[in-house]
Amino acid sequence: MFSVVVETGKSGPRTIRCLHKECGIGRSDENLVILQGWSIARHHATIRVIDEAIYIESSGSRAAVRVNGSAIKSQHGPLEAADVVEIGDYTLRISSELGKARRGAAEQKHREAAAPAAANDSVAGEAPAPAPRPVAAPPAPASTSTSTDLATTDDVPPDIVVWRERVHASLLKQMDLRRIDVHSLSDEELRVKTSELIDAVLDKEYKDLPKVINRKMLAKQVLDEAIGLGPLENLIEDNSVTEIMVNAHDQIYIERAGRIEKSPVYFTNDRAVLSAIERIVTPLGRRIDESSPMVDARLKDGSRVNAIIPPIALRGPSISIRKFAKRKLEGRDLIAFGSLDDSMLAFLEIAVRERKNIVVTGGTGSGKTTLLNILSNFIPDRDRIVTIEDAAELKLVQPNLVALEARPPNLEGKGQVTIRDLVKNALRMRPDRIVVGECRGGETLDMLQAMNTGHEGSLTTAHANSPRDAISRVEVMVLMAGMDLPMAVVREQIASAVDLIVHQRRYPCGSRKVSHITEVTGIESGTIQLQDIFNFKVTTFTGHDGKVEGRFVATGSIPEFMEELADRGVPIDLDIFRKPEE
Repeated sequence: MFSVVVETGKSGPRTIRCLHKECGIGRSDENLVILQGWSIARHHATIRVIDEAIYIESSGSRAAVRVNGSAIKSQHGPLEAADVVEIGDYTLRISSELGKARRGAAEQKHREAAAPAAANDSVAGEAPAPAPRPVAAPPAPASTSTSTDLATTDDVPPDIVVWRERVHASLLKQMDLRRIDVHSLSDEELRVKTSELIDAVLDKEYKDLPKVINRKMLAKQVLDEAIGLGPLENLIEDNSVTEIMVNAHDQIYIERAGRIEKSPVYFTNDRAVLSAIERIVTPLGRRIDESSPMVDARLKDGSRVNAIIPPIALRGPSISIRKFAKRKLEGRDLIAFGSLDDSMLAFLEIAVRERKNIVVTGGTGSGKTTLLNILSNFIPDRDRIVTIEDAAELKLVQPNLVALEARPPNLEGKGQVTIRDLVKNALRMRPDRIVVGECRGGETLDMLQAMNTGHEGSLTTAHANSPRDAISRVEVMVLMAGMDLPMAVVREQIASAVDLIVHQRRYPCGSRKVSHITEVTGIESGTIQLQDIFNFKVTTFTGHDGKVEGRFVATGSIPEFMEELADRGVPIDLDIFRKPEE
């Protein structure tokens, strides 16, 4: 058994007792010692008892674990009562009753060994020293087993999920008994009312909660599951998490810094997952049931959501949430992230401003939508823009903007409005530019028609593995329109409509980079001609995680439309196209 005293400049000290052989330190609720801060990892360090001594082990996180001012890399100990542990802005002091008992026993043994020596000195003729006052040694442990000293079976707390399920059931019962009309309450009123009910239930029915169960944490988890998104609430609030994938109620994976890892949190059961899905889709006027088991939606902050339920999903309801940065990203952020360099950004800004049609391509999760959003914000404020999406994700800041969103069919199978319908309608809305979130099918033909009929400077995205593959995919999507057009005509349309293909790639290490900026130069002998303007050249993959290293280079080719821009008096720095010396 040991205690941890946590101090910080923002609040007074708090003492936490650990009844087990180890306890975790970090930002996650799974730790006994919970610390807050952007530099604190979910699991930052661990305190362990080894041979009745206290050791601390660092998890190798961003903020170093310091003992008496010196950073430790792995395990350090044994710790003494006077040792000071520093993690971020926090100071920790660890005291162990075992340590006190061990030191007391050692002092007693030392005194007993010193007594015969004192007697011998007295026989030799020296005056005996005054007998020391007896010191009461701490009682020795009844057993030498550390497991008995630290915790018994009765001390082990039950799973907090079990208590969460019990309190949740009692809450639903109370809401039913009080006949609360939740539909007449606003979100804030419902949250306050439910929080009050949870406190009342805990006070009345669960006074005997184990001391190791954090009452506030339990109340928050019940509140999140009752009227929120359950364990997903904390993941959504965590800015370091970019994607949340619920495979089953007890299996949630997240993406952080481009790497996928399993999350320690999970839902109580499948019913809780289904309730979270319904809370997402209902405010948007969408539905999910056995007759329509798949849905695309969005959260209030613009995060993209896809949900699928049984009987299609065999392991239970599944949710995929693609989060976007809460702060509006700019071109300079792409440079800071290492996604492109200054020359590439300057070229793309000129291309968007001077009304060149651009298709952003890449694989799933490569950052196409984020890049499209940044490029869209280069459009001048004087232009009228119409955005078209399946689920609204783009966040444009121009004043003359109309945002359109597709709609699925209703219960009767009627009322569906597709992307293609919206693209056709957008042509009647006097747009200067059309921005389509993603082309997946027959709407690609209408998009090409718009680019060829006075709506230059339009933007869209498409899934593809490379710029050359993007051309083939666009051809297939045009054929999906069902117009039975000859391939030669389709390629003519593509060659005359698309000016640039910007291809973004996600590498194994999780980094996302613009690997190609390619110009569509025309068509020759029935084949669409492409020339790369900029490339990302990979030099090596380093480290166990395959971290990619390389550089962005200009190929030396100057886009054909640059001559046209120069004739119009647009200032252009041709040095950005200069090929670096090998």
